[in-house]
Amino acid sequence: MSSEPLKILVFSHREQVRESIITAIGRRPAADIGRVEYIEAARVADVLAEVDAGNVDLAIFDGEAQPTGGMGLTRQLKNEIADCPPIVVTVRRADDRWLATWSQADAVLVHPLDPLTAAEAVASVLRGRPLPAVRAQ
Repeated sequence: MSSEPLKILVFSHREQVRESIITAIGRRPAADIGRVEYIEAARVADVLAEVDAGNVDLAIFDGEAQPTGGMGLTRQLKNEIADCPPIVVTVRRADDRWLATWSQADAVLVHPLDPLTAAEAVASVLRGRPLPAVRAQ
């Protein structure tokens, strides 16, 4: 496996939500995953550009993002991109998990994020995806 860090895209229109996600997961979600780097996106156009460029190993979307929510964006990407990276959706209410599942999210996290749960969920999703031996530049 490449020693280059995995790239996690974090999407929310609110900077404090992106920051809370990054803080909860940390720079090393699990020993076998290694270090990760974050790409922050506040706009859907930025998300699409990063995903289209192949720069994303995993995406985390705020289900409450405005004007385009993370759940709708997840469903769109899962249905339109052949090799879509895994996507984790965060929700504010545990009762909204079903909607995140409808969106075809690979995992769902509920705010407030528990660092242990969030890191393990991200690591688990990353383990389930075959990772390239060499990252294309």
